[in-house]
Amino acid sequence: MNAGRFAPSPTGELHVGNLRTAILAWLFARSTGRRFLVRVEDLDRVRAGAEAVQLAELSAVGLSWDGDITRQSERQNLYDDAVARLLRDGRLFECFCTRRDIAEAASAPHVLPGHYPGTCRDLSQFEREAARRVRPAALRLRTDVDRYGIRDVLHGPYTGLVDDFVVVRNDGVPAYNLAVVVDDAEQGIDQVVRGDDLLSSAPRQAYLGSLLGLPAVEYAHVPLALNPEGRRLAKRDGAVTLEALGAKGWDAAEIRALILRSLGLPDSSVEAALGAFDPRLLPREPWIVDPSHLSSTDAAPVPPNR
Repeated sequence: MNAGRFAPSPTGELHVGNLRTAILAWLFARSTGRRFLVRVEDLDRVRAGAEAVQLAELSAVGLSWDGDITRQSERQNLYDDAVARLLRDGRLFECFCTRRDIAEAASAPHVLPGHYPGTCRDLSQFEREAARRVRPAALRLRTDVDRYGIRDVLHGPYTGLVDDFVVVRNDGVPAYNLAVVVDDAEQGIDQVVRGDDLLSSAPRQAYLGSLLGLPAVEYAHVPLALNPEGRRLAKRDGAVTLEALGAKGWDAAEIRALILRSLGLPDSSVEAALGAFDPRLLPREPWIVDPSHLSSTDAAPVPPNR
């Protein structure tokens, strides 16, 4: 049976924008008869206790999931298998560039904006051996396309840049673009609902999936929550988490209702919202959240963007 998912990084409390995306992922999955899975993406930064807090927050707004929680930190063998296959196929090369090296080389007029300039792509064996004595290598994908197309439920056809992107960092940790592709395929996830800040990553991931012979996924990149200045909402903006809003007098049901109203959906429960859910009617603009309007439950509700 196919599935959708929500995959937070355990770095702290979820804010209302994160919870909105989680609710949308749940609605997309349940409305299409899919399982809904939760995966903890803990290959990078991890804050002690954050996973338990985030799972409690998801439950508090009414979300349930199928099966056990999975953690990327427990799936290294899957990433190793994928890397081994790419190496056998001649699809990876060692890269010794620093970020500064890449930034300086990428400013050359012949390099496509946002592309890795290919500095280490064709190093000789002698050059690689010399470079290894200076710094450890990352592994980059040797691509044979500049662009790759996907189809998104909300954005329609989308073609994005694909360069020789990193699949294993120089500290040996699998890169996000590799881990997420391998995880989704292994878990039977064929529907990926996430913030639209990740839309530009989808062509790279879809291309990598095609090289690994993995099934294509259905994407839905949903609008983010932004602060009044138009920047991505963050905890530094003020009281925007369940815990901080709870200290201001909000309970989880009221916060869930606020989120559902921002989507133009019935606000009594996620089950009620599911009955009215239609992706075609979702707001396409960001949700602007002003923490000063969330100072108490007497504040005027944030209207849905249409």
